[in-house]
Amino acid sequence: MSIETSRSLFEPNPDQLPAVNHGSGPLLIIAGAGTGKTRMLLGRLASLISGGARPERLMLLTFTRRAAEEMLQRCEAVIPVSARQVWAGTLHSVANRVLRNYGMAWGMHPNFTVIDRADSEDLMDLVRNELGYSTIESRFPRKTTCLDIYSCLVNGGGGLADVVKSRFSWCANWQDELGALFKAYTERKQSVNVLDYDDLLLYWSFRLEDDRAAGDLDGKFDHILVNEYQDTNSLQSGILMAMRRRNTNITAVGDDAQSIYSFRAATVRNMLDFPEHFPGATVVTRVLEHYEQGIPFRRQAVLFRAGSHSNSLELELARRNIPFRKYGGLRFLEAAHVKDLVCFLRVLENPRDEVAWFRVLQLINGFGPVTAAATYRHLAAGEFSLGTLKSFDPPSAARAEYSTLEVLLGELSLTSTSGPASRIERILPFYRRLSERRYENVEPRLRDLEQLAQLASGHDSTEQFLTDLTLNPPQSTGDLAGPPMRDEDWLVLSTIHSAKGLEWDAVYLIHAADGFLPSDMATENPEKIDEEPRLAYVAMTRARDFLYVAWPLRYHHRPSKSSDAHGYAQLSRFITDNVRATMEEEAYGLPEIQREAIGPAGPLSQSVAARLRSLWES
Repeated sequence: MSIETSRSLFEPNPDQLPAVNHGSGPLLIIAGAGTGKTRMLLGRLASLISGGARPERLMLLTFTRRAAEEMLQRCEAVIPVSARQVWAGTLHSVANRVLRNYGMAWGMHPNFTVIDRADSEDLMDLVRNELGYSTIESRFPRKTTCLDIYSCLVNGGGGLADVVKSRFSWCANWQDELGALFKAYTERKQSVNVLDYDDLLLYWSFRLEDDRAAGDLDGKFDHILVNEYQDTNSLQSGILMAMRRRNTNITAVGDDAQSIYSFRAATVRNMLDFPEHFPGATVVTRVLEHYEQGIPFRRQAVLFRAGSHSNSLELELARRNIPFRKYGGLRFLEAAHVKDLVCFLRVLENPRDEVAWFRVLQLINGFGPVTAAATYRHLAAGEFSLGTLKSFDPPSAARAEYSTLEVLLGELSLTSTSGPASRIERILPFYRRLSERRYENVEPRLRDLEQLAQLASGHDSTEQFLTDLTLNPPQSTGDLAGPPMRDEDWLVLSTIHSAKGLEWDAVYLIHAADGFLPSDMATENPEKIDEEPRLAYVAMTRARDFLYVAWPLRYHHRPSKSSDAHGYAQLSRFITDNVRATMEEEAYGLPEIQREAIGPAGPLSQSVAARLRSLWES
């Protein structure tokens, strides 16, 4: 791509041109917040395609689904060749595509189901109970903690003892039991043909240990481009290094001050050590970008540490009739009614999916865990044929609803070629009767499910829809809305984590007080507290032109028997005297006398499935 074309399409300045027009070999772009990192990566992608690179031989890895879609849309708008052929998305979504294409050769069933975090916790809990760990006298770690340890171990590397000692020291007495639990959890996933998020990367990573497989995959991609490289973990960086053994064309963009995902085993060392991992790498640093003026609602954002911190603000915005969209907090797929309906689709797609069966069956009046388990065993004895449901004898109180479910699933299984949207429409009347008994405020929930059907209409197969929904879930029902009318506008509300990689002309950071930022849950050890100032940095550098940092002198909370309903806040320790000196201070709702009183604050010799199981063998 010529300099003139680059300027007209992506407006790079002279500092950005070396990165955009870089030739062959590894390239690391280190750039701070607000310096146009994403635009520069987009310019590099367009430059490669304009220079003759085939889109289907390019891999673009981003941290979120929205970022990948936006980049491809912008690239496609100015490049005549279809950018949609690029292998683009998050590492997990691209891993899923790799496994779907090549998993058969690795001993995988082609119709595996990908389960999300909540379902992984439930499956871990199921195995935990079967091993008897829920009944031992001394309290065993709960399912969430168990999955955290498991995920940290497989993503960050190292041994179980090291991970427990450094990050979960209160679980040190349970190392042997945890190892047995993780082995049983892995075996259970394989027996019911499901993969969790970590499996997607593990299967990919283990297969790349084979030189021939690594060479085959390496040869399919001329260039790999990675955004937010500072947030990769050891497992992910290992995959990228294995994918570039022969062809060293990799471009990574990152900012070491924005590494905020240590809870996912991310490490900024991957970016700092990039020149060692990819010898001969070119490093480009600090780049500038100009922004236009004018601030409609959509270019303003209110940021906060946790989703619940905006509750009062949302009520006030609604009272004043100010439209807003919220990102972060409770995600769309975490809503119980959405998970219910998705599980109907999952049992149709993969009848071995134990977690999905348990959720669907327990929607029926008269079905509890024991009856659901008996039904699943009956299915297993019939080799998971849905026709086996007809011969199961349910409790008398459940027979009518169970019979309806059995007929419905049988009919839907005979129309496997129909799209997921039509399946949802068939399920909804039956589910409505179940949900009216189970939930309050049914109508808003059903509208969410209508939106789910609308989202499903863009997919040809149920497998494709479920995979996309699990790996690239909408943040909220607001994500499912169609394109806005020209005069539509809305204020953005977002958690800091969900704001990563985005920018607005004006940003309002609220609840900048100790206990909120840093979170009181992050002050228990040095590793957790180290991530909090980076979160504050990310939040404040989302602003292009105007930044407002607000903290309450007094806040309301749910009182205990021995306290009142209000507490006094301390300004966040990250707003130091030096930081405050760069700001203009204003106080609201306080007498003048109080204003002065406020102070600062090797080759693969076995199948990948066996390799996974061997992780937990002593």
